[in-house]
Amino acid sequence: MSRIGKKPVSIPAGVTASVQGQLVAVKGAKGELKFLAPDEVSVAHDAGAITVTPRSQTKRARAMWGTTRAQVNNLVVGVTKGFERKLEINGVGYKAAVAGSNLNLSLGYSHDVIFPIPKGIAIVAPKPTELTISGIDRRQVGQVAAEIRAFRGPEPYKGKGVKYAGEFIFRKEGKKK
Repeated sequence: MSRIGKKPVSIPAGVTASVQGQLVAVKGAKGELKFLAPDEVSVAHDAGAITVTPRSQTKRARAMWGTTRAQVNNLVVGVTKGFERKLEINGVGYKAAVAGSNLNLSLGYSHDVIFPIPKGIAIVAPKPTELTISGIDRRQVGQVAAEIRAFRGPEPYKGKGVKYAGEFIFRKEGKKK
């Protein structure tokens, strides 16, 4: 049994939610998000809460039960508080700057990497070596952070590259002479 799936998702004041078949729509102060639930679960909107129940006891239905509940909860949290991800840039000459709707990254290549900022995402560079990615859709915020990190992932010898804030990089010892 899913412990997460059993909990109903409470709808706070100022947020409206609607369920039409498998489509869950949540609207709040920061915007509106929609999610199409898989067919293995049923979603119901009760008084001030959304509940998710599996339609059968198959392995996939039980797996989708908790996953769907977590996705619906992410919708509610996204339209009320939003999500953010912080990145750190380490390395001599490595830096980032936001210019209009593009993110310019100097990551040791012969050219600057220009990353177009998608709609619904805000990127702030308080320092040239720090980035804060924020938005209301948790999946989109995580995807953008992963794409930026993939331009120059952290390497294990000197720790140079782009990493998540608080991420531990296993460091290797260099060759002995």
